[in-house]
Amino acid sequence: MPSYVILMNFTDQGARTASESPKRAAAFEEAAAKLDVRVKSVYWTLGHYDVVLTLEGSEEAVAGAMMKAAELGNVHTQTLRAFTADELGRITAKAS
Repeated sequence: MPSYVILMNFTDQGARTASESPKRAAAFEEAAAKLDVRVKSVYWTLGHYDVVLTLEGSEEAVAGAMMKAAELGNVHTQTLRAFTADELGRITAKAS
């Protein structure tokens, strides 16, 4: 199953209600599961990003889950496709 790293920053709205962020994360995990997306981890972070998620799911399912999250207006996201060493090995083998 493809993996993704999601980098998030709170919007002004999300920052005003940051204390509710763990509840929103739990609700997101439940909604994502209905789309066949598995939340592997959620970290609240210091530095350039406020939250980092790791997800597993099809490209379409993850895109749908992230669109649902964006509609709520609490975060801006950047989605990165992540590859394991095995996946990268297969990719580079095909490219040589």
